[in-house]
Amino acid sequence: MSEKIYEKLSEAVIKGDPDEVKETVMEALGMGIDPIDILRKGLVKGVKIVGEKFEKGEFWLPQLIMAGNAMSVGSDIVREAIERAGGRGVETIGRVVLCTVQGDIHDIGKNIVATLLKVEGFEVIDLGKDVPTERIVEKVRELKPDILGLSALLTTTMIRQKEVIKALEKEGLREKVKVIIGGAPTSEEWAMEIGADGWAPDAPSAVRKAKELLGILRGAESDT
Repeated sequence: MSEKIYEKLSEAVIKGDPDEVKETVMEALGMGIDPIDILRKGLVKGVKIVGEKFEKGEFWLPQLIMAGNAMSVGSDIVREAIERAGGRGVETIGRVVLCTVQGDIHDIGKNIVATLLKVEGFEVIDLGKDVPTERIVEKVRELKPDILGLSALLTTTMIRQKEVIKALEKEGLREKVKVIIGGAPTSEEWAMEIGADGWAPDAPSAVRKAKELLGILRGAESDT
């Protein structure tokens, strides 16, 4: 019976239907199904399928966003259930802070990265767009992320990525966090020039790079 619930939940996520996701999660919890299994075998399975289809060009951005939103509704209910029961939390493979740097209001690419990172098991804190360097540094100090992702979609704002790294160095925080940069005008050469730990040309690459930097994915596998 639980397998049917997982399948129903996965399909609801793929359709991007938050109401059906909520209803099915509540049904599963009422049946006494382990919240962790609800998350991993239902919610995450569905979004992974959407992510794979998106990467292959079979699904488009709206479908990815709808699936991510539907999963978020379900995962919030699951986390609350775990907390109420005083049980074990949902494990994450790493904490990532994401933002679009100051002066830049583009965030579609960043949002896709956030969705795919969540699908792969990362805890993601999205600071939004047009984020001042000082706030980024403050959040790195406060949240102690494993990875900081900096997006810039303009040649006039990509210099802020360098500014953030310099500010982290000044505050003694640079060695405590891995920095990945991305955005249309950026490149691997730019990442090397400013002292970033990695560069990602697209969302799937960002996920692979994050795993690689945390030792979850070997470098040789990151291009496969």
